[in-house]
Amino acid sequence: MKILVLGSGAREHAIVLALAEEDAGHELYAAPGNVGMATRAELVAIDPVDPAAVADFVADTAVDLVVIGPEAPLVAGVADTLRTRGVPVFGPGRAAAQLEGSKSFAKRVMDTAGVPTGRSVRAQTRAEVVDALARFGAPHVVKADGLAAGKGVLVTEDHDAALAHADAYLDAGAVLVEEFLTGPEVSLFFLSDGDAVLPLSPAQDYKRASDGDVGPNTGGMGAYSPLPWLRELFGSEQAFVDTVTHDIAEPVIRQLDAEGAPFIGLLYAGLILTEQGIKVIEFNARFGDPETQVVLPRLQTPLSGLLMAAASGRLDHEPRPQFSDDAVVTVVLASEGYPQAPITGRPVVGADAAASVDGVHLVHAATAVRDGDLVTAGGRVLGIVARGDSFTQARERAYRAVDEIEIEGGHHRRDIAAGVAEG
Repeated sequence: MKILVLGSGAREHAIVLALAEEDAGHELYAAPGNVGMATRAELVAIDPVDPAAVADFVADTAVDLVVIGPEAPLVAGVADTLRTRGVPVFGPGRAAAQLEGSKSFAKRVMDTAGVPTGRSVRAQTRAEVVDALARFGAPHVVKADGLAAGKGVLVTEDHDAALAHADAYLDAGAVLVEEFLTGPEVSLFFLSDGDAVLPLSPAQDYKRASDGDVGPNTGGMGAYSPLPWLRELFGSEQAFVDTVTHDIAEPVIRQLDAEGAPFIGLLYAGLILTEQGIKVIEFNARFGDPETQVVLPRLQTPLSGLLMAAASGRLDHEPRPQFSDDAVVTVVLASEGYPQAPITGRPVVGADAAASVDGVHLVHAATAVRDGDLVTAGGRVLGIVARGDSFTQARERAYRAVDEIEIEGGHHRRDIAAGVAEG
């Protein structure tokens, strides 16, 4: 197939790698892509949020399938434009993408569908924020209602900090103030063709910038999969997945379809396992980053077939995707100043040495080439992905590779998948 992947980050690099490693003779394109993708896909200099430009390229190149990676093209309606031209697209249209584009929309859909989630108040003024903070008490949870690149959430005991975070987003619209939920978090992806739903394998990511889950929220500093500890809570990972599929994913997909906004693509469920049961923290309308980097390497079912089946309404004919038992860990290397004000343009030294570590590959998140040298081009720079027979082995490989790389002022977490019980 000719497949176009829209996006330029580590998530899209992971998707391109999974498609390329099928060895099925695919012709892969990435728009705009990045340095890492260039060895596996032809980079295309078009704006991924310009529906007309994407549609024209697809027509001129006779692309068979478009895979939309990041959230911005989804909210911009790129999938809608392509579908009107009869192009199979893996990614929801603008209406369904509001599940990620608007936190209040997502809460309303969940409430209507009977999906468990935390209590929340949508606030449009500072006074409404103050009232909501008092209602729920500390720790305070304040979320930007719209897209914020994974950095619109603040959880804090500090009332003034919660107000300041709300102020930063009120001018652009509204914020959600939510009750604080406690428990382990899990990310679970679902493929959907608007009707049928197929789950992938769970992962856990690390959102805080520093070890011990402290520091500001980020887009994600690392992840691992599978989650052996789910067996202790649910008897098996499969039992957990079945529960979430039945109680959360299927009701949401049915509700969106009933509202005339069929969800065709990847439903990302951010979950928390509370004493009262599994609840939804948030939904995203695309593959999560960095969880994709640890889920796709374990996928044994060809990704291209799954994506095409979802895009063309044939997912009910597909068997449940199969995964290896390998442990996979990814560690994100970030620029100095990330997430607040990352410093870019600094050399990235040792990437080749890191990639030569057994069981390791790199995904590029924000890199560029300057005068022949690899440099940083954003906040999260590289993902170091390692697989092994155990988490002990995968972590050892990941951090051995991490230690080969030097980025002036760069930082990363040292506790990704630490303490995960083998079994």
